[in-house]
Amino acid sequence: MKGLILCAGKGTRLQPFSNIKPKGLLPVANKPLIFYGIEKLVELGISEIGVVIRQPYYEMFLEEVGMGDRWGVHITYIFQKNPLGISDAVKYSESYIQGEPFILLLGDNLITETLHRMKEAMMEEGHDASILLREVANPKAFGIAEVNEDKIIGLEEKPAMPKSNLAVLGAYAFKPSIFQAIHAIKPSPRGEYEITDAIQWLIEKQYSISYQITHKNFSDVGTMEGWLGANQWMLDQMEEEGLLDYTFRDSHAGTTFIHPVCIDPTAEVIDCVIGPYVTIGPNVRLNSCKLENSILLEYAILNPHHYPMTNSIISPQSVFIQNSGGSDK
Repeated sequence: MKGLILCAGKGTRLQPFSNIKPKGLLPVANKPLIFYGIEKLVELGISEIGVVIRQPYYEMFLEEVGMGDRWGVHITYIFQKNPLGISDAVKYSESYIQGEPFILLLGDNLITETLHRMKEAMMEEGHDASILLREVANPKAFGIAEVNEDKIIGLEEKPAMPKSNLAVLGAYAFKPSIFQAIHAIKPSPRGEYEITDAIQWLIEKQYSISYQITHKNFSDVGTMEGWLGANQWMLDQMEEEGLLDYTFRDSHAGTTFIHPVCIDPTAEVIDCVIGPYVTIGPNVRLNSCKLENSILLEYAILNPHHYPMTNSIISPQSVFIQNSGGSDK
């Protein structure tokens, strides 16, 4: 079994941040989003992982992710020419998959559920695919599954009249039959090749599609709100597991931390009130800040003279300095 992570989307809802680096490399709790997906695949014993990207970002992925050595896996980069939907991205991986079953993850989704049940549904129970689902309050905003007992009997992409509240979360297990479906479908009204259409094709051809329902946290990190939300619950989870480093350093002089927070050890945080739910990246310099529910990316410099900031994402190398008279620099 192989793994496949899709990271070739344009990330228009995350601009200007996605103009600097692709969504899959944006950090949640100071760790690139794609790392969480790789770790999910490693949990399943997968050692061969394909990552679908746009070619201009290859060097950036190579620098931050590498070839998989840190996880003991081998990563192969697959180039998608134009982002025309999930099914189109999967199609580019067909020669890499080479007829094996595989786990597919969307690179901008953060999922805490373990995926062993999905793997078992295919490898041990004979299903042709398995999909991770979760009950949601706004089903019109998701791909929605209609189920009967242990199988999915229908899928719709963002339906006007949803038949259930079970949303497709962006984690799938497939056998190679998915490629037959992808080659058969046509573009949707928005001009993309939808994975829901490919799965619906399998259903109509009497393939067996199972599902796993999760009640654990998930986030679509494709929006600013989703990014901040993912940072919040990931910090909560890391706090519960004792993974946050609260070592007080000389570079934290005069600062009060309200947990949970995640501070890179290279950051300088002087005379500040930080937290809760703040992530501070590498080489950030803060003075006289009051920050809550925010993400500060590498090399940002802030001295807002105790002006409170909340629900904010600060770009790399940003500089914001306000003197005591209130003028900005």
